[in-house]
Amino acid sequence: MPTTEQLTDPIRFYTLRDIDRPPLSDLLSPAQRQTIKVVGHVLPFRANSYVVEELIDWDAVPDDPIFRLTFPQAGMLAGEDRALVASALTRNQPAEVRTVVDEIRRRLNPHPSGQLSHNVPALDGQVVPGLQHKYTETCLVFPSPGQTCHAFCTFCFRWAQFVGMRDLKFATDGEMRYLDYLSRHREVTDVLFTGGDPMVMKTKLIARYVEPLLGPQFNHIENIRFGTKMLAYWPYRVLSDEDADDLLRLLERIIAAGKHVALMAHFVHPRELTTPAVQAAIERLRSIGVVIRTQGPLIRQINDDPTVWAQMWREQVRLGLVPYYMFVERDTGASRYFKLPLEEAVAIYRSASSRVSGLARSARGPVMSALPGKVAVDGITEIAGRRYFVLSLLQGRDPAWCRQPFFAEYDADATWLSELRPAFGERDFFYEPELRSMASATIERPLAAAA
Repeated sequence: MPTTEQLTDPIRFYTLRDIDRPPLSDLLSPAQRQTIKVVGHVLPFRANSYVVEELIDWDAVPDDPIFRLTFPQAGMLAGEDRALVASALTRNQPAEVRTVVDEIRRRLNPHPSGQLSHNVPALDGQVVPGLQHKYTETCLVFPSPGQTCHAFCTFCFRWAQFVGMRDLKFATDGEMRYLDYLSRHREVTDVLFTGGDPMVMKTKLIARYVEPLLGPQFNHIENIRFGTKMLAYWPYRVLSDEDADDLLRLLERIIAAGKHVALMAHFVHPRELTTPAVQAAIERLRSIGVVIRTQGPLIRQINDDPTVWAQMWREQVRLGLVPYYMFVERDTGASRYFKLPLEEAVAIYRSASSRVSGLARSARGPVMSALPGKVAVDGITEIAGRRYFVLSLLQGRDPAWCRQPFFAEYDADATWLSELRPAFGERDFFYEPELRSMASATIERPLAAAA
């Protein structure tokens, strides 16, 4: 088993303040630095020494996929918005910059798919801070110290967590009321710690959030998941960080308590799996019984190629990982730069699946994590000379919706569920009347009340 003798230098972070200083100033042209400053004032930017030194091929910049994955690009904002930010920065008035930037952010759909309006539960009439409960069996917990990442993905649908706008942020409170909610809701079997990235926290903090769930009052909690990009962006977290061994021991205690531990690892490109550090980290986690499932979105200009996905899935299986989801890029943030037509997404998924063995075909996709649930685009079919999208829900706000096939009119330009129309002259998709009833019963409140 790999040990912490495989040491590295401490992690170094790079933000907008570092763009004009080495090493970034030596790697980026003046024009690239200016673009990053402008776009990075709206969408969050953070890289680290591992990404810069071990993942990005600087000879291939600006076309390198990991560079596009982590460094803001001009096309991520509309031209008029870039001009507004650039003009405000030229005048060097912080209050004006903040006003311009915040107005643009609010137009970028910062909380898609009902995260704010539908997903936040209440207990005794009060919103539970830092908790989302969309599906019956699964609750998401946003630990307040874990609402950042080792590096920020430019496509991230949770970008609003990182931009300093209090009313856009999910985070637990000091009273940790999510525990009271979970203790009363016996239907919940899965708890997913997410963010941000819970693995940015020190092990002592992770333990503070997780260890209460090992007590007898939470015996209904069977699976504890961690949504993380740590393996791709800082695998040394489980190899040589000062509390790496403590983290492994904590995970062992969770498993010993009879819980299944699943690391929901975010990978979007095969290169993220190639370094000795990531492969050693994977081996170390698997050696104690952690199951690593992989997921990531299909994103234009980074992995919109079936060869890339087939290579990535094959390597994941070889390393003992379980391919889980190919997501459709959500309609938020820089989606204008990354989104693909659903027709193209289906073609890429089918082609990639045809190139791998059954072990890699566990990856479900393309899947939209949308307002009603996880909607899979199962294919395109022809009926009576007309083409239709065939869809189904893998998860739904009402479990009865799951695996009911339904149809949408074919639209070559559609990139998201909201752009599709029901087929055969129907007014609604089958779930929509009930979804509207759910919306009318939802507690509407400012997110600031939960922050």
